[in-house]
Amino acid sequence: MEEGWTSAQVRLIHHLQPHVCRYVSMRQQLVEAKALGTSLSGLFYSTRLGVIQLDQRGRIVTANDRALDFFQQGAGLSDEGGFLRAWLPMENSELSRLLANALPSFGVQGYAGSMLITRPLTPTPLVIHINPVGEPHPEIHGRRVAALVLVVDPARRGRIDPKLVAAALGLTPMESEVAVELAAGHTIRDIALSKGRSEGAVRAHVKRIFRKQGISRQGDLVLRVMTLEDIPDSHD
Repeated sequence: MEEGWTSAQVRLIHHLQPHVCRYVSMRQQLVEAKALGTSLSGLFYSTRLGVIQLDQRGRIVTANDRALDFFQQGAGLSDEGGFLRAWLPMENSELSRLLANALPSFGVQGYAGSMLITRPLTPTPLVIHINPVGEPHPEIHGRRVAALVLVVDPARRGRIDPKLVAAALGLTPMESEVAVELAAGHTIRDIALSKGRSEGAVRAHVKRIFRKQGISRQGDLVLRVMTLEDIPDSHD
């Protein structure tokens, strides 16, 4: 006879249910509107994560409310004539380089990159993840989305319970802690120092996470972890 659900599993399902319902509802609305790719729909309404979609020329196709807040607050990023720009010249040069890598000529595979954006009068920088969007491209008002930019504010991130990430994504405790730290914008070196591990050991954990999730880019992992951001912690 099969064993029944444990009380901890039942509580986890109870916590997940309203968030799963909200995710499904939002996903259905966005897909019906043909506004977003399905991998993005669960995060577009996030109040902490800025989400910006770019076309092949690098022009902003759409941005969620949090991304617009960053523009309006003068947080080191701006929308200049429909293009994403960094305030500081050196950072804008690096941003342009990463965008060029993610948006190469047609027929050439783009690749992801990350950087920090300095914010005036705020010691904690923003973390930017730039990811090319694979085929089939989502389309908004006749414009195809070619790149996804995620803007993370580490100073305002919500607490994501590593135990919840482990249960939801099927990770080991250490893998889930690494996933949470990566989603918060920390580097491999930062994680290694904080955990007392070597950088090679942390990279090995990242490779196993990618293999388990069937992904190959850090931005994809950020998407999955941040989807769990507002789910309440569960306790025994």
